[in-house]
Amino acid sequence: MDLKPRYLLKLLLLIGASAALGHTALARAESAVTRSTLPNGMRVVIIRNSLAPVVTVETNFIVGGNETPAGFPGMAHAQEHMAFRGCAGMNADQTAAIYAQLGGDNNADTQQNITQYYATIPAADLDIALQAQATCLRGVDDSDQEWSQERGAIEQEVARDLSNPTYKFISRLNEDMFAGTPYAHDPLGTKASFDTTTGQMLKDFYNKWYTPGNAILVIVGDIDPASTLSKIQHLFGDIPSHPLPARPTVELKPVKSESFSLDSNLPYVLSFIAYRLPGTSSPDYAAAQILSDVLASQRADVYAMVPAGKALAAEFGMAETYPKASVGYGVVAVPSATDISSSTQELKKILANYADKGVPEDLVAAAKRSEIAAAEFQRNSIPGLANVWSDALAAEGRTSPDEDIDAIRKVTLADVNRVAKQYLVDQNSITATLKPVPSGQPVADKGFGGGEKLTSAPTKPVQLPAWAASSLAQLKVPSDYIQASDTTLPNGIRLIVKTDPTSPTISVAGSVRHNSDLQTPPGQEGVSDLLDGLFSYGTQTLDRLAFQKALDDIAANESAGFGFSLSVLKENFSRGVQLLADNELHPALPADAFAVVQKQSEEFVAGNLQSPGYRTSRALDLALLPPNDPELREVTPATLSHVTLDEVKQFHASTFRPDLTTIVVIGDVSAAEAKTVIEKWFGDWKAAGPKPEITLPSVPANKPSTVSVPDDQQVQDSVVLAEQININRFDPDYYPLQLGNHVLGGGFYATRLYHDLRQTAGYVYTVDVSLDASKTRASYSVTYGCNPENVLKARTLIQRDLDQMRTEAVSADELHQAKALLLRQIPLSESSEEAVAGGLLRRAEIGLPLDEPIRAAKRYYELSADDVKAAFARQLRTGDLVQVVRGPAPH
Repeated sequence: MDLKPRYLLKLLLLIGASAALGHTALARAESAVTRSTLPNGMRVVIIRNSLAPVVTVETNFIVGGNETPAGFPGMAHAQEHMAFRGCAGMNADQTAAIYAQLGGDNNADTQQNITQYYATIPAADLDIALQAQATCLRGVDDSDQEWSQERGAIEQEVARDLSNPTYKFISRLNEDMFAGTPYAHDPLGTKASFDTTTGQMLKDFYNKWYTPGNAILVIVGDIDPASTLSKIQHLFGDIPSHPLPARPTVELKPVKSESFSLDSNLPYVLSFIAYRLPGTSSPDYAAAQILSDVLASQRADVYAMVPAGKALAAEFGMAETYPKASVGYGVVAVPSATDISSSTQELKKILANYADKGVPEDLVAAAKRSEIAAAEFQRNSIPGLANVWSDALAAEGRTSPDEDIDAIRKVTLADVNRVAKQYLVDQNSITATLKPVPSGQPVADKGFGGGEKLTSAPTKPVQLPAWAASSLAQLKVPSDYIQASDTTLPNGIRLIVKTDPTSPTISVAGSVRHNSDLQTPPGQEGVSDLLDGLFSYGTQTLDRLAFQKALDDIAANESAGFGFSLSVLKENFSRGVQLLADNELHPALPADAFAVVQKQSEEFVAGNLQSPGYRTSRALDLALLPPNDPELREVTPATLSHVTLDEVKQFHASTFRPDLTTIVVIGDVSAAEAKTVIEKWFGDWKAAGPKPEITLPSVPANKPSTVSVPDDQQVQDSVVLAEQININRFDPDYYPLQLGNHVLGGGFYATRLYHDLRQTAGYVYTVDVSLDASKTRASYSVTYGCNPENVLKARTLIQRDLDQMRTEAVSADELHQAKALLLRQIPLSESSEEAVAGGLLRRAEIGLPLDEPIRAAKRYYELSADDVKAAFARQLRTGDLVQVVRGPAPH
């Protein structure tokens, strides 16, 4: 239950089609849409998408932060949380158990003018998801008892976001940019307001705004539209509707130009110049989108600050897209010890110049091609497409996303220049600087004292409603859905192709297996980072700008390096692969660019070494790994400064090998077509010499320790509990441990850690348990965030739950639920092309069979409670956990 990340700026973190096609795509997409308005006013949109046997159900209520009562800015957000705490005929435990057994992929978000509840589930389980959402439209409990428990969790969410410097910047920006309007506060809420909120207040809010006439139900997936609509009419049609209260008016006043500065825990200085731009209801919104795309282009002057050595990063983007206004922002990053004023003035000058003299016409054309092509790629994700439709209908008031594309097509150069001249002006701007405050050194703590002894029993069994019980009682191993071609080319490249005609697009994901910790020569730590930073400077035949123009001409997105990718329209597949191969195999690696990248890298690393984020991860590594382990090699400004361009070229030549490369092609292409194109452009690539050693040695068990990393910018403590365990990815115990992890987490309140730490105690907002295993190593970890006074209390509960997994067999109901969660998650991994390609690539890299998820499902199905207990008893050493805390000192 999160605030959607649309309200956060997309920050560039460093070192670290034609119009005719658009018409065709829109016509084809609209033909798969079924629309209806029920007698009670509820609008329904059903989009059939046969990408996978999966469906996303998304209920949008047109109410959010705008409609909250004065003094209670988080009311809509709190009500979103409470919908999971009990509805008419479905209590909190039943809600959690139902969604867990459906695969656990459900959530909700609150925005400024909408609240969304969504679930992605196997298509066969559509009836259950519809029934669950209909139940909550018939009424919610909003009891004071449930709210008293949920309040602790939501206040932890507030503390988490208040620990994020970009969130604090956004909050301050909204207060100033939209003073006197509902946009001045985001929907998150405050601890003070939640402390005075009651269950009755939440119920009153629900009764005012949660009504069928204020809801839009969007369903996307491999379902029959006619029968789905019939089910919706049956489940939702008799829910009474009522008139809505008057909505608050939004009367924008002129922006009061100002500057402010905030402390930050980031490893660099950030400077923002934010402008109020047209909102989604404005006829100029499409032109503002294209303007933003133009300014963000790697061929534009904003990004040019990076290769010129004037900034570590520079970009332009849009955020806070409300009906009446949006925010456009330019942002530059410079080293932590640098005065950013000159970079800020340069950025301001660049934007003012575009406003005064206009933007390049070819960049406008490229931006339009890119937006039209992006509409095709949206259909390659079932949950993504549901979100696109939901935002268009509910947040923007469109009839479909096609309206946005139509508006984009009509944008002219004159439109873009007019919007730039009107809005990119100083009196319409706010400037902000985020300055890093280095953390103190990590401090060894006195250790875990083992709080009070807790021996309560695991979660009690949940009796499901009759409409869910029979279907969810069945466990079924999913059928083999991995239908991919798998070949090895003559030069050793492994080529995996999965045909998917959902849209006329093709995506390429690839990797060159390597290990920089093992392959970097002594004294050259950071050489791989320098190489990675140089791929964006073009190829030996096309310089940086020419290469980017070639990509723009075909509306393609490409990245090169040890991990590489390409997204391109089908008609431009060969040209896209040609450019990718040229960048991957023949990077320019120019001397002048090397000098810039080396200096930028040194400056970034100098700040990063002082940052609390780096010190936290370093403290964890030092605690888990033995001395002199390869993973403990550290990049420093000194090591970077000694690397030469020739050494970078040698590193590229020695580490980039076709016989260590896997390429996955997915989309509207046959295996034969893909092979022909890949061989054409990658076929001449040859490996020289024996394969290098890229597998890390195994490591011994770690000893227990506790470390605190000071971070004055965090209100909340971020806690990691971890240990090395004596298995690898191929060990038989991997599967019972993963099954046990789904007893502990992954299913919200239905799983032990969430039930104990969030639902009952209210100590945390999120708690995650994970098993990370490679060919030779594995680590087990639990992560959570909480107030300093609750760090020990939360750990005590976690350690109790882990010990119980070692000593007591899980209940039959818990085992069934964990299996249902895992078995249904497997087909859900097919819900987007990106997820499919990523899964195929990861399995190929580590050496697992491509159909491993199906093989794993069979193992999970057959495992017993004793198998789980035995694996945890063999592998988990709860007395040897390493604890690393970032933030205020726990107490």
